[in-house]
Amino acid sequence: MKYLVIFEQTDTGYGAYAPDLPGCVATGRTREECARHMKEAIDLHIESLRKHGEAVPTPSSTEAAFIEAA
Repeated sequence: MKYLVIFEQTDTGYGAYAPDLPGCVATGRTREECARHMKEAIDLHIESLRKHGEAVPTPSSTEAAFIEAA
């Protein structure tokens, strides 16, 4: 499964989260490091859901876009 991941630059590096997996977050000094950590976080999150008999959310966020505002 592929989940949409949102990356945000911070003062100390990057943070990321997956909208379809509440509570699944990661950080890293670089975007690449953050992406690696996020992959691990998603894998562990899904593993925990399965272990506890909870449903694994089907990816529903498939697109992100920038919207210009005033």
